[in-house]
Amino acid sequence: MSKVIVVGIGPGEYEQMTVKAVNALNSCDTIVGYTVYVDLVREHFAGKEMLTTPMRKETQRCEMAFEEAAKGKTVAMICSGDAGVYGMSGLIYEVGEKYPGVEVEVVSGVTAALSGGAVLGAPLMHDFAVISLSDLMTPWEKIEKRLAAAGEADFSICLYNPSSKKRADYLRKACDILLRYRSPETVCGTVSYIGREGQAGTIYTLAQLRDTQVDMFTTVFIGNSQTKVIGGKMVTPRGYQV
Repeated sequence: MSKVIVVGIGPGEYEQMTVKAVNALNSCDTIVGYTVYVDLVREHFAGKEMLTTPMRKETQRCEMAFEEAAKGKTVAMICSGDAGVYGMSGLIYEVGEKYPGVEVEVVSGVTAALSGGAVLGAPLMHDFAVISLSDLMTPWEKIEKRLAAAGEADFSICLYNPSSKKRADYLRKACDILLRYRSPETVCGTVSYIGREGQAGTIYTLAQLRDTQVDMFTTVFIGNSQTKVIGGKMVTPRGYQV
């Protein structure tokens, strides 16, 4: 049967993939993905045909997956984290309208908000917002409004894509917006290279975070007004009586 399975592979470490994701990759004929992500799974699925495209070739990557599936193959389109959180599942469904004979299935994975949160402790125990600081497809003005709304509503916040060479000051700009609503002492944290070699988590205040250099391999966590440090870990209380 012609089929494309969109598979979230988690943060990168094989042990953090779901059993269903592993089974999907074991059962498929071809693995398609961004070069960096395919390299993460290559060792454990060495017998599979693997096809890659570079960054910013997402539409072509989806078309490649459907073209391979149209040959009667089962194709796995892999994404880091969860395929439905800044991943490829939405685009697969859009491109898939041109391939009505190919079945689509989505297999969820562990997104960075969850795997990174576990490294820091328990920063997302209450209501939270996930916001990407990348303005490639979202105007910065809209990102600013979302940051302000989440800040005013006292959500814990997880920031994806916090910086790049072209956006070196975006985390600082985001912190400046949040400082309108949050104390400079608000507990924050960063986790870099989640589930990969070099993984590191660090806790900051919001004032310190503002002046911290991060990159695209970093996920940022900003606590709400109740977030605190317990035993060196970032904890947002749910409100249980202790």
